[in-house]
Amino acid sequence: MEVDIAPQFGAELKDGFKNANAWVSGGIAWLDEIQQFYRERAGIEKEYSAKLSALAKKYYEKKARKSSSLSVGDTPTVTPGSLESASMTTWGVQLSTLESRAAEHEQFAGALTSRVAEPLKAYGLRFEELRKLHADFATKLEKERDGTYGELRKMKGKYDTVCQEVENRRKKIDSSFDHGKNKARNAFEQHQVEMRNVKNTYLININVTNKQKEMYYHEYVPELLDSLQDLSETRVAKLNSIWALAAQIETQTLTRSTESLNHLSGEIPRNNPLLDSMMFVRHNAGAWQEPADFQFEPSPVWLDDGSIATDEAAVVYLRNILTKTKSSLTEQRRTLDKKRSEVENAKKVRVAIREGRDKRDEVDVVRAIFAIQEAMHEVERQKVSAEVEVSTITSVVGDLSIGARNHNFKSQTFKIPTNCDLCGDRIWGLSAKGFDCKDCGYTCHSKCELKVPADCPGEQTKEERKKLKEERQKASHAAPPANGNTASPRPDMPQISRSDTVNSMNTLSSGYSATAHRSISGMSPTAEEPPAEKKTTPAPAAGARRNRIVAPPPAQYVKDDGGDGPIASPKAPEQKGKMLYAYEQNGEGEITVPEGREVVILEPDDGSGWIKVRAGYKEGLVPTAYVEILPLTPPSSNRPDSTYSASSASLAGSVSAAAGKKKGPAVAPKRGAKKLKYVEALYDYTAQSDAEHSMSEGERFVLINLDAGEGWADVEKDGSVRSVPANYVQQV
Repeated sequence: MEVDIAPQFGAELKDGFKNANAWVSGGIAWLDEIQQFYRERAGIEKEYSAKLSALAKKYYEKKARKSSSLSVGDTPTVTPGSLESASMTTWGVQLSTLESRAAEHEQFAGALTSRVAEPLKAYGLRFEELRKLHADFATKLEKERDGTYGELRKMKGKYDTVCQEVENRRKKIDSSFDHGKNKARNAFEQHQVEMRNVKNTYLININVTNKQKEMYYHEYVPELLDSLQDLSETRVAKLNSIWALAAQIETQTLTRSTESLNHLSGEIPRNNPLLDSMMFVRHNAGAWQEPADFQFEPSPVWLDDGSIATDEAAVVYLRNILTKTKSSLTEQRRTLDKKRSEVENAKKVRVAIREGRDKRDEVDVVRAIFAIQEAMHEVERQKVSAEVEVSTITSVVGDLSIGARNHNFKSQTFKIPTNCDLCGDRIWGLSAKGFDCKDCGYTCHSKCELKVPADCPGEQTKEERKKLKEERQKASHAAPPANGNTASPRPDMPQISRSDTVNSMNTLSSGYSATAHRSISGMSPTAEEPPAEKKTTPAPAAGARRNRIVAPPPAQYVKDDGGDGPIASPKAPEQKGKMLYAYEQNGEGEITVPEGREVVILEPDDGSGWIKVRAGYKEGLVPTAYVEILPLTPPSSNRPDSTYSASSASLAGSVSAAAGKKKGPAVAPKRGAKKLKYVEALYDYTAQSDAEHSMSEGERFVLINLDAGEGWADVEKDGSVRSVPANYVQQV
């Protein structure tokens, strides 16, 4: 910065040496702080250099250990030798650059100490010595000034003394007698002469002292102050030169570091991503043989070839599969095209993000891409499976779906005893799943659906359906059924023998609670979904579904000898039921009934979830869900004996031995209960099976059991107890 008028300490400060000296002394002392700063900075640079060197060494060692693996993989087919991938070479350049920078920082630290801190220390000592010389000279000048002032004070004292003596001599003249007055007068005159001489000397000393004072304040001190100013400005100039040198040293260090980094920046673009891939491929390419296709493997107990069976029953089965598969292909292809379009659009967004044209998070986009691809792959697998099924079947037996008159099957829960029109067996239980043709009334098991011939006669009247039913039942019992079981002599009372016990038990089903767990040892539970009716217990939906329970044989084949008392044979048919679970009396008006016990229904369920029954001579209430309603059958004296057991108690005991003690389902509040508990739907929910209730947000239900197990709750609506997801409702 330019200064218009250069200030002069001597002209401006006058007698300001003391303050100026203190200020200059502080500036010189500050040099020591500055040199300490550069020494500490040098220590930091040295420490940083050591850390950079250690870091480079550490990662050089890691690079040496992983270079081969990262270049050509862990198990290359070609020995890589001393070659490194382009990425590893570029990484080596970065580590060497780091070492160069460490060396630069080490050199910079040394320069700061030797060329900056040490000179500053020397300058500080020299300037302090010069300042002390100025201070000593100022002290001498001040001493001379004070000496002159002292001489003047002495002369003033001498003058005062002489004046006092003259006054004394004058008084003596007045007090002396005549003979002594002359002598006194002579002495007075002599002292007056001496007084005037002293006075003149005093006046001369005043002028001399004033001149000395003038020279002190206008020459000596200003000259000393100017010299002190020069010393201070010399110190600042030297400090500037040191600072400039320090900046120059650091600039040179940064310039060399920048050159190293520029070299590194030039090497990085040479690392073409394809080079690493090429090197890996060259060192890992080897002979690869695609796994062989799977072939038909005949059973060790049944010799057969790998050709598709084309007998009459097999053709029926193939036709049904072909019809179902072809009907789903169009929708699968449409869905697949939609999913592919979504994936392509998401990939375009990802490219835009990489190019900086889209500000969305790439991680979220990639997550969405994989989610869509997962759904797309699922549809694609279904489509491929369907296409292969169609091509496989048509290549052997042609397009069997042409001209087929398929039944209009709908999933059905049979609430009355119903036989399968294909195999003739009973579709057991109130909750048994099967299919019912809405046009002609053809009924069948779920397992028999694909075995039914495609010969639906079309929509029929009630009488025509009844006639067709009789014909189909006769046909189903006239020849062995498709599942290989022996035909039963009567549709409503199939004969059971010991040889087909396992097969028969595997086809039985009934409605059980969602919280019950029943199985037969050595048998696999079926995967059919039990529907939920008012007198049956709801089952969980798919995804949280428990294993189905194998139902006991119908009560009409079991002798009752385990009751509490004799049961009189009714003259007229009575509505009967069988206890699915043991129930213990919990309140007034209820009765205790063991599992498997046959009871007489005295009063049906009025919507409260309870029925009144008679067990032996006792009457009372039991939960509806604990009772299986048996079909009304006329008394028969020639019914066949059960080959299972002579009592229901023994059957219940065999099931309990295999599955452990059973727990009954949740029950509705008893009749006359003062207060019902309700739940309210938090979200919309669509039932996934007949065992569940559909819900709309805000809809209310009667709460039966909030914790029915595995995240489900039992609720009642319109007299029907079914399951809903427990976390979709809240108690109100």
